[in-house]
Amino acid sequence: MGILVFISVLLVAACGLIYELIAGTLASYLVGDSVFQFSTIIGTYLFAMGIGSALSRYVNRGLANRFVWIELVLGVVGGFSSALLMLAFAFTQGFELILYALVVVMGVLVGMEIPLLMRIVKDRYQFRDVIAHVLTFDYLGALGASLLFPILLVPRLGLVRSAMLFGLINAAVALWSTFLFASQISRTRGLRVTCLLVLFGLGVGLAEAKRITATAEDNIYADEIILARDTRYQHLVLTRFKDDLRLFLNSHLQFSSRDEYRYHEALAHPGLAAIPAPRRVLILGGGDGLAVREILKYPQVESITLVELDPEMTRIFSSNPMLTRLNASSLLSPRVHVINADAFPWVASNADNFDFIVIDFPDPTNYSLGKLYTTAFYRAVARHLSAQGFMVVQSTSPMFARDSFWCIVQTLKQSGLQTYPYHVYVPSFGEWGFVLGGTHDYAPPKSLPPGLRFISVADLPALFQFPPDMAPLPMPANQLNSQILVRTYENDWKDISH
Repeated sequence: MGILVFISVLLVAACGLIYELIAGTLASYLVGDSVFQFSTIIGTYLFAMGIGSALSRYVNRGLANRFVWIELVLGVVGGFSSALLMLAFAFTQGFELILYALVVVMGVLVGMEIPLLMRIVKDRYQFRDVIAHVLTFDYLGALGASLLFPILLVPRLGLVRSAMLFGLINAAVALWSTFLFASQISRTRGLRVTCLLVLFGLGVGLAEAKRITATAEDNIYADEIILARDTRYQHLVLTRFKDDLRLFLNSHLQFSSRDEYRYHEALAHPGLAAIPAPRRVLILGGGDGLAVREILKYPQVESITLVELDPEMTRIFSSNPMLTRLNASSLLSPRVHVINADAFPWVASNADNFDFIVIDFPDPTNYSLGKLYTTAFYRAVARHLSAQGFMVVQSTSPMFARDSFWCIVQTLKQSGLQTYPYHVYVPSFGEWGFVLGGTHDYAPPKSLPPGLRFISVADLPALFQFPPDMAPLPMPANQLNSQILVRTYENDWKDISH
């Protein structure tokens, strides 16, 4: 019986951590700023656990019954937490209130579990053995959950089904406990029936998880969702309205197929066409293959290295027929070499040089993205430029995020590069900005590849001119240790939304 009790400890510890990770991850996906979300959610969760531990001292009778009921309530609240949060974000204005209310409730219940369980078994073991074994299995359960969550649960099950699964585990521990502690439980038959009903309800929820997610996402996204996928790194959604495909990463629009050519032609051609005889190109980010499509229009380019963190992105955009039509099957070209890796360490460890480097990351909405907009990163990237080379950085909107745009320009300058900022109008985004960087002077090219739909030689000089409402601002550089850009970006777009 002893080992069965401690396996229960391991399982309830895993469940408690999973609920915490799901709340933090879902808040990061839907609201952004992952550091803030995880920090406040973990802090609130631990505080609530402290309250739960303190409250457990007032439970003096029927300890085993109370433990079973806590497991059942936690199984229901934790199991349905992710679905409830998705629906709250889609249909209410009170997402954060519901988020922290759930975190507090789950934290209090988790905080009560271990103290009650230790008191239930204290007469069967010496006190030091109870403490040692319970804490050992508690920490082992937390370790297992922290490894399973990013490696298996999120990419295989998604957040809603993962929560349901661990709700089932909590309810199973409750049912199991009615047998482990049968001598200490009153009305075991009724309690077991309740456990079975909760297990059935969570099982139905697990089976219907996709429908719940679809209901929420149908209200979050205006158009028909044709693909939704949780990966280890992000929540990926593809929508369609008539002939318009739109990609969203963590609820942020990445492109619309109706006008993405404006963005990607502007990203690639002003810099690449200005380089005499470019042979090797590096693309950091851009797993959709759309920037690759533009680079392949240069027959003199012999090789393109694409470094994309998320293998699911490159897999989808190299296999889905709708998407391969959009990117002209660019990721399948023999000139393209795809590497699924984090660009920051890859750039630091790689020794190759390139004639043109494209940095096409999502906007700096959190610190994990913000590190890719720092002086440290740009200096590392610049070491890979050939003598004639240029790099280009997508740099958010100089109209709607003016401070952020000029912060990126200043960051490139402090990285030792000459900078040439420019902007274009993309209907889906509005005015959008880019920055060319290099160690030598830039002159707009005299010719461009045939077949472009937007960029022309005659219009190139105008791209580098900024009207007064987008004119340069004195901004500090974005340093790795402070990442002022993430806070600046958040403030820029917060001002727009209000």
